[in-house]
Amino acid sequence: MAESVYKIIELVGTSKTSWEAAAKNAVETAGKSLKELRVAEVSDMDMKIENNKVVAYRCKVKLSFKYVSD
Repeated sequence: MAESVYKIIELVGTSKTSWEAAAKNAVETAGKSLKELRVAEVSDMDMKIENNKVVAYRCKVKLSFKYVSD
């Protein structure tokens, strides 16, 4: 097996419907510009509240991708 290096970044995804959708949004949005995504780990979840109602779900996601040097 060839040796590899992976970079880990932290993102926050949001959704009006669920934490799952918020995490998915973070990963799929990152995938539009990053290549070879490997693992996503949800490290924190919270909700935005307005007028005593939940208006958004937020997930902090640690995302790893393969580091490729030129």
